[in-house]
Amino acid sequence: MLKIEPMRAPEAQAQRGHNQLGEMPTWNLDDLYAGNDSPELKADLAAAQADAKSFEADFKGKLETLAKGGKLIEAIKRYEALGDLSGKLGSYAFLQYVRNTQDADKVKFLGDLSQALTDLSTGLIFFGLELNRIDEAVLEAALSGDPALGRYRPWFTELRKAKPYQLEDKIEELFHEKSVTGAGAWNRLFDETMAGLKFDIDGEELNLESTLNFLSDKDEVKREAAFHGLSKTLHGNEKLFTHITNVLAKDKEISDRWHGFKDIADSRHLENSVEREVVDALQTAVRAAYPRLSHRYYAMKAKWFGKAQLNAWDRNAPLPTSDDRIYDWQTAKDTVMEAYSAFSPKLAEIATPFFTKGWIDAPTKDGKSPGAFAHPTVPSAHPYLMLNYLGKSRDVMTLAHELGHGVHQVLAGRQGALMAPTPLTLAETASVFGEMLTFRSMLAKTTDPTQRFAMLSSKVEDMLNTVVRQIAFYTFEREVHTRRKQGELTAADLNQIWLDVGAESLGPAIKLNEGYDIFWAYIPHFIHSPFYVYAYAFGDCLVNSLYAQYEKSSEGFAERYFELLRAGGSKHHSELLAPFGLDARDPGFWSLGLGMIERLINELEATQPG
Repeated sequence: MLKIEPMRAPEAQAQRGHNQLGEMPTWNLDDLYAGNDSPELKADLAAAQADAKSFEADFKGKLETLAKGGKLIEAIKRYEALGDLSGKLGSYAFLQYVRNTQDADKVKFLGDLSQALTDLSTGLIFFGLELNRIDEAVLEAALSGDPALGRYRPWFTELRKAKPYQLEDKIEELFHEKSVTGAGAWNRLFDETMAGLKFDIDGEELNLESTLNFLSDKDEVKREAAFHGLSKTLHGNEKLFTHITNVLAKDKEISDRWHGFKDIADSRHLENSVEREVVDALQTAVRAAYPRLSHRYYAMKAKWFGKAQLNAWDRNAPLPTSDDRIYDWQTAKDTVMEAYSAFSPKLAEIATPFFTKGWIDAPTKDGKSPGAFAHPTVPSAHPYLMLNYLGKSRDVMTLAHELGHGVHQVLAGRQGALMAPTPLTLAETASVFGEMLTFRSMLAKTTDPTQRFAMLSSKVEDMLNTVVRQIAFYTFEREVHTRRKQGELTAADLNQIWLDVGAESLGPAIKLNEGYDIFWAYIPHFIHSPFYVYAYAFGDCLVNSLYAQYEKSSEGFAERYFELLRAGGSKHHSELLAPFGLDARDPGFWSLGLGMIERLINELEATQPG
């Protein structure tokens, strides 16, 4: 079988950032492929297509026989290798696309390659379905009798959980093959539309990322202008966003109904390897805490601004006394790496190649996808981080966050293509922990009481955005998907649900100004990953609890932490948290995590100016 070894990357390219941001790195995708027409890419695609056909011919209808004969490991190894190869191809197509979603050639290349990968993978759908039809005793004997196969027991355990929901092969193939013209097509339409939108801010046409950045500007006039510019453009496209939302919610409902999922989020819980009651407990705990967290904090913030009520564009406004300096790229890098190194030199060592080998794309530019992410690619390669760096302290935290993801993905890669992917509930652990390390490092160096107060306030707001806001998003999604079962939702329906959820989560100190009702439309998670959002709240509460353990006793903590990250998807969250004395099924677990936010708010209240 063709095996492509990862190439060594040259030093990262650098691009002159705007204003005073300095030189920022851009991706070098040569570790994947040199270009869309590269001979290596064409050879890998041909090899993947041939391997898929031979895999189906060699193994379809024979898996139970192989299990009985102690030869199932051969099929597993070939399936994993094929997944790594096809994943490499798909990752390259996606990464070169998000750098400029308005480039027609890149759009076409992504579409054509996605279709090719869907076609070849359709013939592999039988594998998981047939594995789940193997008699339990036969499979257990095979796993126990072959240590090489037994290493994959966690993967088989997760696979077996899907057994009650699987359909006959032909129907599963149909669902899979139509995804390109179904959910995948609507996802792409959303991305390309959003990347191409312009928002009028006092006569200047800006992209989404730059517009959202103004919502946290120190100047209220700029914040309000950004708010109205965002609202006007989104309202101008609300028919399209409403249609996309309706189609995708219905598409999911059809799939869930055919597969037999009882709750609208059960398919996500299954994928996340988390029990529904755990997520329900998280949602209940956070919603119950709204009054003493977000409601209380925003009431305090309104007083600091000398207002009875904050406008919606004031929610993320920096305090009048906050440090609004711009962090150039080098300063941001040094700040994060120093914090990582203080926790463990090994953590900084793993993070270093991201900066030196072209694994980060930092500058913002027209056509580039908004937001930030860490893409794991495949274990035979390495992750890539995408940022839209604008130099604010929150951008430094975003770098710390995505770098945490990248380190996690590097460490988990040793598990191989089948078990490296981490369930979303634990996928935010390293990212949020990286943020916490960076924040604590910056706070420890700040002696000025006014600046320290502003930093604590900013951190509380980040935590509220991660916990309260994301659970509000989850509540919004649940209401949308539940009501969509009864028929299409109008833009007015969606807008009202958004306002109702916003009022509940933000509280009376935030005024939901006219135009705020459409702000659901730009949230990409609703489109790409329904019900993903609770993972952020899960991760933040988890990290709060983890960090509390670290503060109590740092001895041996780093190694236990690295073991958690190395596990990838090979262990259940209960097993991974046990060495830290934590259990997400315990209601007190969520109280512990939320308690850290409340303590920070207490500290702010005790030291507030005036």
